[in-house]
Amino acid sequence: MTYIIENATILKDQRITKNSLLIENGRILSIKPAYKRYRYIRMNAAPYIMAPTSTLLFNEFPFNMSFQEQKKFFIDEFILKGCTTFLTLATVKQENNLLKEVKQLKTRLLNSPIDFIIGVRVAIKRLTPAFLRTCKRERIPAIFVEVSGVDELDHLPWGWLREAIFPYNSPLIPIFINQNERERKHAEVQWKRKMQEEKMPFIEQEIVEQEPISYSALTKIGIYPKVSNIHQGCELSYNLYLKSREIRKIEEVELFHYHRHMLVTTIHKGNVIRAQNQIEFRPGFGEHIPISTPSFFST
Repeated sequence: MTYIIENATILKDQRITKNSLLIENGRILSIKPAYKRYRYIRMNAAPYIMAPTSTLLFNEFPFNMSFQEQKKFFIDEFILKGCTTFLTLATVKQENNLLKEVKQLKTRLLNSPIDFIIGVRVAIKRLTPAFLRTCKRERIPAIFVEVSGVDELDHLPWGWLREAIFPYNSPLIPIFINQNERERKHAEVQWKRKMQEEKMPFIEQEIVEQEPISYSALTKIGIYPKVSNIHQGCELSYNLYLKSREIRKIEEVELFHYHRHMLVTTIHKGNVIRAQNQIEFRPGFGEHIPISTPSFFST
């Protein structure tokens, strides 16, 4: 089916544009100011603010739940928040368990109603060239590294690690554990210094769970512009918020935190999964999203 979404106020990457979208079979064919000569069915989006759906980090999934509990979990933690994609992690204790942990996580998420990306979480002492080569071969787009002390950063073979991950270049993402706020700030500085010094692909700060992942981090992981985007060629996924006087200077994060009560519609891959208070819960509708090239659009 082909149709036009017209008069859309689109909020993306902290910028507002007013355009119309030509849609075919759940994908955005093109975006222009107007389609005056087209005779397709039209949807007037003027009363709303259109924004990309969010991608959230959920470190560990609570799998030991009944179907009804899992359904409520997905609705409350994702769908009602306008999230149609999440990043979750396979925790790897031993290097040779990486494939097993990732495969097990994929299997457990087969009934997910929304899309997901799988990264790995590993202690920094387990970060070896062989481990990174496996991550590269298996197309793991995000490697979360547990750092309990900054001195640990000085005892790794960074040159070999850099060669092992190239050219897939999954970013290393810190998880600072057992540290107070002051120690954490110091650790962030030292992490950035060491990563820049060793020319490793990395993200500077921790990614906060259950909050929209920043465009910078999404880009380095390779999720954006493939997901969380309203762009020509992309699958049609977006949120509609009612326009309001209280929404003035707006950003996507502000919509997520402070204006969620104005969220009325969520579209996922061309399908309505939320309309007002009505939720369309489809087990298994979500897919594992492969990331072909992390850090491709990063500088």
